[in-house]
Amino acid sequence: MSDSAFRRIANNIAEHFSSVWKLLSDTTNFLSRTPLFDQYEKMLRDWRYKLQHNPSNTDVIREVRQQIIALRKALREQGYDLTLGSRDLAVQGFRNDSSLQDGFVRLVLFISDTDVYYIYGQENHIELSHYLESQMQRSGTRGIRQRHFLWYLWHNNVLILSGSDTESKEDFELFRTFAEENKMFLLQRLRRLP
Repeated sequence: MSDSAFRRIANNIAEHFSSVWKLLSDTTNFLSRTPLFDQYEKMLRDWRYKLQHNPSNTDVIREVRQQIIALRKALREQGYDLTLGSRDLAVQGFRNDSSLQDGFVRLVLFISDTDVYYIYGQENHIELSHYLESQMQRSGTRGIRQRHFLWYLWHNNVLILSGSDTESKEDFELFRTFAEENKMFLLQRLRRLP
């Protein structure tokens, strides 16, 4: 079974057993982090109103649930990863090696026109960068537009990203702009960071 087929089945099972309020909350959280929110804001508000004013009406609850599931399915078909609905990303200033004591990990991130490549570890940022560059050369990957030397930490489902001493202020501002404009894309790419 392919990874996408497995994910589709897992999503369907999760949606079947989730309460309508959880589905609505997760969907709202997800959409609020995308440019699509304005398009769906009224619909989300209407669903919330119906549920609040019909708390024991099973027909209304079933109808709203089906509509939310249909929207989630349509969003997935457009390529959106709704499992990121409870996650967020925050870009926060600069850190140094003392941030290791707070649980931060070194991260080197390369941005191309179409993807994000990264490596993390205990080695210094320069060593990690050399290793990532050699991996990319071996695989024939080209077209890197930005290179960033960061620190990361997951805190309550928020991925905190900070610049390192190796990162220039100008490059960090480029990264901050990219992260603000591509938050869900970046979260999707970095979701497997431990």
